[in-house]
Amino acid sequence: MACGANAQPAWALAALAALGLLVIARAAARLALWLYAAFLRPARPLRRRYGEWAVVTGATDGIGRALAFRLAAAGLGVVLVGRNPDKLATVTADLKARHPAAQVRIFVLDFTADDAAAKVGALGEFLRGLDVGVLVNNVGASYPYARYFHEVDEELTRKLIRLNVEAVTRVTHAVLPGMVERGRGAIMNMGSGASAIMPSDPLYTLYVATKAYVDQFSRCLYVEYKSKGIDVQCQVPIQVATKLASIRKPTFLAPSPEAYARAAVRRIGYEPRCTPYWTHALVGLLISLVPEPIADRMFLHRNLSIRTRGRAKDAKKKAL
Repeated sequence: MACGANAQPAWALAALAALGLLVIARAAARLALWLYAAFLRPARPLRRRYGEWAVVTGATDGIGRALAFRLAAAGLGVVLVGRNPDKLATVTADLKARHPAAQVRIFVLDFTADDAAAKVGALGEFLRGLDVGVLVNNVGASYPYARYFHEVDEELTRKLIRLNVEAVTRVTHAVLPGMVERGRGAIMNMGSGASAIMPSDPLYTLYVATKAYVDQFSRCLYVEYKSKGIDVQCQVPIQVATKLASIRKPTFLAPSPEAYARAAVRRIGYEPRCTPYWTHALVGLLISLVPEPIADRMFLHRNLSIRTRGRAKDAKKKAL
């Protein structure tokens, strides 16, 4: 009996089966690589591979403070950079209490000040002679709460650009020549999942745009300097329980700064962009499965709710 008109030839069925197996194998390989990187891959020996000192900007609170402690635990001397000398002194005392053998130096620098460029130049001179192996550009700022772009005033605009764009650019430019001269180094820049994982984050437009700059700045430097022994990386977390994110208590999806820092330090020196904390990576996978127009509407609705609550708090403060 002749085959029906809709019957498929055996070779076509075999090709479809082979294609299906290839897709499954590729997904399994990606999952295995992610599990290895997230949980099994050993951290790089930072001091031996890159140098004796780490420089951390925004080191007095949140992720920056936690990273300074983790880097000290890894055997590096730490240069703490921040705008508040009292907070820098407190972090230094706490760090020395936890790691008595750690070398710690501080440098006071307010990246929002008009003389920030000159002070970054002074930071470069301050670091001259130190074997700086790791630079962590962590300092940054976000909106107090969600708002339309036309509601962003000049003061907040200036703050975001100076902290999220100019600081990472100027500090990297100050530290990089020494790394090139020594032929080794690692630079970790703090980006955001809002610019690298989410298709959009409406009502945080300027923040997301500045973090997109950090992402591409890091990627291009990674390509430029890989052959010179310098590893450049942009880390893109989603939410961490910090003042910046306005999250007080850690949750399953928003880890403590210490939990994030443990994962972050293990990833320094590997891929040019990474999401170190595993739940953030999981959320990123789920977001990628949602059609972008639907995701856009979801995030807009969420952020409009945040804007409403923020404006209500502002109104209440003004009424007091």
